[in-house]
Amino acid sequence: MPFKPNQRSACASIMLRTRYLPAVVALSLCLQGCTLRGAPSYEIFGAYFPLWLLSAVVGLLGALTAHRIFVSTGWAQIVPFQLSVCLAIGLTVAVLFWLSGTGQLL
Repeated sequence: MPFKPNQRSACASIMLRTRYLPAVVALSLCLQGCTLRGAPSYEIFGAYFPLWLLSAVVGLLGALTAHRIFVSTGWAQIVPFQLSVCLAIGLTVAVLFWLSGTGQLL
């Protein structure tokens, strides 16, 4: 099989991949977290759940509760952009739960 000029040999391909290895390692070290311990997590029914996941669930429940309150009080016909309003309420509830779970909320 004749050698074509546009094909690289296996050795050249390996050299090309390893040439950028120090830069990739250096960049990946810059992306490490600042803490030595893991993410805050809580034990629920014998399994550890990260706090961000619990915050997302609580925020979703907050948005659904806000929507149910809007519908039951009749505010659903008055409030414009109801999806955005319920999303903002759910996000606020999730952030407050996150801050209280990490001890940042005074």
